[in-house]
Amino acid sequence: MAKVTSEELGVEPIGKLLIKQAVPASIGILVMSLNVLVDSIFVGNWIGSIAIAAINVVLPVSFFIAALGMAIGIGGSSIISRALGANNKEKALKTFGNQITLTLIVTISMVALGLYYVDSLIPAFGGKGAIFDPAKIYYTIILYGVPFLALCMMGNTVIRAEGKPKFAMIAMIIPSVGNLLMDYIFIYVFDWGMHGAAWATTVGYLLCFVYILYFFLSNNSELKISLPHFGLDMPILREIGSLGFVTLARQAVTSITYLLMNNILFNLGGEAMVAVYAIIGRMLMFALFPVFGVTQGFLPIAGFNYGAEKYDRVKESIYTAIKYAVLVATIVFVVLMVFPGEIASLFLSNRPELSEKELATNAFVLQHAPFAMRLVFAATPIIALQLIGAAYFQAVGKAIPALLLTLTRQGFFFIPLILILPHFMEETGVWLSFPIADTLSTVVTGLYLAREVKLRLSN
Repeated sequence: MAKVTSEELGVEPIGKLLIKQAVPASIGILVMSLNVLVDSIFVGNWIGSIAIAAINVVLPVSFFIAALGMAIGIGGSSIISRALGANNKEKALKTFGNQITLTLIVTISMVALGLYYVDSLIPAFGGKGAIFDPAKIYYTIILYGVPFLALCMMGNTVIRAEGKPKFAMIAMIIPSVGNLLMDYIFIYVFDWGMHGAAWATTVGYLLCFVYILYFFLSNNSELKISLPHFGLDMPILREIGSLGFVTLARQAVTSITYLLMNNILFNLGGEAMVAVYAIIGRMLMFALFPVFGVTQGFLPIAGFNYGAEKYDRVKESIYTAIKYAVLVATIVFVVLMVFPGEIASLFLSNRPELSEKELATNAFVLQHAPFAMRLVFAATPIIALQLIGAAYFQAVGKAIPALLLTLTRQGFFFIPLILILPHFMEETGVWLSFPIADTLSTVVTGLYLAREVKLRLSN
């Protein structure tokens, strides 16, 4: 693989550069999303629909702890991108060392707390009735691997900050492929059930960690840190914290959303309705992979050029990223509107050995999932503006507007909507909350981004 340097972020044409950054990011996110999707299909077909609901209950807890690593990674990577753009390599090295130390301290502490309160957390997130036992099995095993996942997510963002998206892509592919292979062995061959699903995911995290470690120890990385760089530096920690808090707040709100959704839907339709949301949740992760890929590709470009004070290139990168993201989001929208029933059926099995309760649950899911999917993704073509707009402020180190814009969709709009609309429209109110929140948050972000471009980036 040819040697790639961060300086290319400041000189290559924006369109070419964004494709070079976004395509590997999209492929990596696609593979990770396919991992979640196929993993759910395996679990649904080999274990059952209740098992899918159990995993959906566990995700917000494990993802929140892993998101601590991502928050530290994105917050520090914004500093690293701008430091490399300003030719301040020592600050970049010190930031990376602080990221590693902080990730280890925070995630190990959170895992200890998560294991201690396991019996309280699972029911709080909707793990009730028949869902509780399989959710506890999955949760306990997954949590042991979450610190490795957090380190991987932190390291992946740093690799992107160096302008090396292909390596970041490989880092995202490895755990996904490993998980799927282990799924087949542990669930299908060894018949370990939920234990197998959990161990397969954990092994995937470990494989990713090994690759990330290899990257930074090899000559591929420009960031060659030494022992003094691991010492915590308060100014850097404050900057990492202020920017990383945006990502952490987003994931915290996502976890709260899962908590509310699982409980609201359980009250509306029991375990079967939670299973419907589990499928919708998988599609929310999977279907928007190209939009998230463009957003990930945009971050280091905007951050580097902002640090280098090349504001015309920053502005061009915003417009180009929005254009590409809207295009791919529209394609996703069309597919989801045309084939929702076929997509939902992939997650379920009607094997003759299934119990009557499982067959009844599957029938319920197939009846309700297509309608839900169409409503949830109704505003998909416009959400690109909201994602790119919020990402811009994070990339250039403006923590407060990045935080507020990140929280507009789920925090300021979606959560109030799901607390209000179901009282009047029941199930329909839950699903209708998604496109309304998407539309309102996009309008707010668009207005704020336009103001920023006019006042800060226009000469």
